[in-house]
Amino acid sequence: MTAPHRQPTAATGSHRTPPVHTHPGDVPLETALLALADPVRQTLVRELAGAGDWERSCGSFDVPVTKATLSRHFAVLREAGLLEQRDAGPKRLNRLRRAEFDERFPGLLDLVLRQGI
Repeated sequence: MTAPHRQPTAATGSHRTPPVHTHPGDVPLETALLALADPVRQTLVRELAGAGDWERSCGSFDVPVTKATLSRHFAVLREAGLLEQRDAGPKRLNRLRRAEFDERFPGLLDLVLRQGI
């Protein structure tokens, strides 16, 4: 199992803790399914799939949850290997790890993006 990847705080210029990323190859199927089962997380994944890498900041999503709950949703997606984040000044930018996730779970993300689960 690969150790989680953590970005160095000094390199990002941010005072907050950098995000921890789990490689999709280290994610059990149950974790991936649980991450994709939530309607809010499905919305986040769909919107990220329609955007370019690093285009969407965490605050740019219009979902009916508090900021703290949204942060937790992003953490679940990172832990499931679906999301990579990096800090850019005051913003945290997001990238859907589609190629890596598709390699681990072929067709699963396509199913969610097409019709949901």
